[in-house]
Amino acid sequence: MADVNTIRGVAGARAAEIDAGLRAHMNKVYGTMSVGMLITFAAAWAISGLAVTTDPSAASAQIGPDKYLTGIGYALYASPLKWVVMFAPLLFVFGLGAAINRMSAATAQTVFYLFAAVMGVSISSIFLVFTGYSIAQIFLITSIAFAGLSLWGYTTKKDISGWGTFLIMGVIGLIVASIVNIFLQSGALMFAISSIGVLIFAGLTAYDTQRIKSEYVAHAAHGDSDWLGKAAIMGALSLYLNFINMFMMLLQLFGQRE
Repeated sequence: MADVNTIRGVAGARAAEIDAGLRAHMNKVYGTMSVGMLITFAAAWAISGLAVTTDPSAASAQIGPDKYLTGIGYALYASPLKWVVMFAPLLFVFGLGAAINRMSAATAQTVFYLFAAVMGVSISSIFLVFTGYSIAQIFLITSIAFAGLSLWGYTTKKDISGWGTFLIMGVIGLIVASIVNIFLQSGALMFAISSIGVLIFAGLTAYDTQRIKSEYVAHAAHGDSDWLGKAAIMGALSLYLNFINMFMMLLQLFGQRE
């Protein structure tokens, strides 16, 4: 008969190995997400700088006192190309989700970073609409809220997997309402979308963090390094989307406009 202390020692060593692997996995998730965020805001800031000028002779359209759109700005924000810019990130998300199983982990990471750059172009107009101080302030608030929610999702003993269906249905509702409001341009509907959206993406932050943790623990015993690498990218994508959406909706609610 095997020695009980030996069995316990092996089990304890295996648990410690999984814990160490989980920490490394979560660090990979948060690190990839953070690089994606940096790329997004760098791209948004750079594009907004190219889109606006104070020189009337180089302008394609005026958007305020001594502020004009350049040719690039007009193409991105006023021409039919704006629809491509607006929906390109959504197409990237669906495409990455559908093709992830046929990609290597390195390719998936590259596509994620490309997606982050496209998202930066898509949201670059915030630098034209809101003050820089307001953007920085809302980003800080979002970061603090995101960190707290993700930490709770990681450490809580409560099973919140049942939230998933309700939250995904909420996201679908938000997408439909947002598309409808593109044509209605209703301030009241936008306020409702932003208010409800903050709550939905706050819930998704905790839910996705627990899901990423649970999926790692469930698959760690198999030692599938390729799956774990791609799972880290998809986890980073989920948390990245939660952060970006929560930030944009808080900005709509509390941002100070130019």
